[in-house]
Amino acid sequence: MLVRGSELRSREVINISDGRKLGNVVDVDIDLEAGRIRALIVPGATRVLGLFGRNEDVVISWEKVKRIGYDVILVEHRPFSSPPGK
Repeated sequence: MLVRGSELRSREVINISDGRKLGNVVDVDIDLEAGRIRALIVPGATRVLGLFGRNEDVVISWEKVKRIGYDVILVEHRPFSSPPGK
């Protein structure tokens, strides 16, 4: 399947690790020298009622993309978490 970069931006990203919707792709990180996509960028979740902005954008490396469908992009994203007790 051939997909344009502009078409990626309209697709929702689903994390297959926990089934959560991460949002829609807002940007694509491209390595111009190698001619390949390095990462997909999804906006961070909104904070309390959207009044305090957003968390940092979620950057998903291209290696974590498992499947690109007609409506969604499936990724295996495991965000870094703080060690217990911190």
